Amino acid sequence: MKMKAEDNPTIPAVEIKNLSFSYDDTPILNRVNLTVGQRDFIAVVGPNGGGKTTLIKLIVGLLHPSAGEIKVFGQFPRKVRDRIGYVQQTFNFDPQFPVSVMDITLMGLLCKESGFGFFKRKEKEKARLALEEVELYEMRNRPFSTLSGGQRQRALLARALISHPELLLLDEPTAHLDAILENEIYDLLGKLNERFTIVMVSHDVSYVSSLANRVICVNRNIIEHPTCEITDEHIYELFGRKVSSVRHEHLISKGRGD
Repeated sequence: MKMKAEDNPTIPAVEIKNLSFSYDDTPILNRVNLTVGQRDFIAVVGPNGGGKTTLIKLIVGLLHPSAGEIKVFGQFPRKVRDRIGYVQQTFNFDPQFPVSVMDITLMGLLCKESGFGFFKRKEKEKARLALEEVELYEMRNRPFSTLSGGQRQRALLARALISHPELLLLDEPTAHLDAILENEIYDLLGKLNERFTIVMVSHDVSYVSSLANRVICVNRNIIEHPTCEITDEHIYELFGRKVSSVRHEHLISKGRGD
């Protein structure tokens, strides 16, 4: 029987102790400690190469620590993969491959419940509910390649939601979206946080700091800030360059972004 987070709300969604990670001989993270409580919304920010995506992959269980340990709901990540929803930074696909929005959503059940092409009625019902939650069900039969950027992100969110995860990990979910679409995704995530723990990598510091309850600055190690404490000085220290707020929630940088 699958355990749920609410069965023991005192267990952290994520607990990391003295974690270090290196690619070959290149250190990426060094003695990281982090606790994410259930129903937290954590924004992960930091410079390019600082280790943000690596941290997310470690939590998912796609990478293994060089030292230290990481637990998700009190267990090693690979043992609770079915309790984690993950939207990666890039989704590579062949635009000529005839895959529909419904197909993309059902991929969230691969290696969990069915083999591809053999989904049952109950699994298609899960896909329907996930697509309705992201307001994309009416487009279920459209080719994924014909969707706009915002619609694709919603479809990928549906793919992550279909297995009813308790922890949602998002790596730059609003990258390359315009302000209107970005706000729509953030509004949706705010609603999802009522049910899920969310850890999200983002560069949109000013906006996510109003959405999240904690901001984690990752640059080899971790510095944590309550959202109310994020200042221009913190941003300059983190990114090493001036960053200006525009349109209330968006950032423009005097240099290339991460």
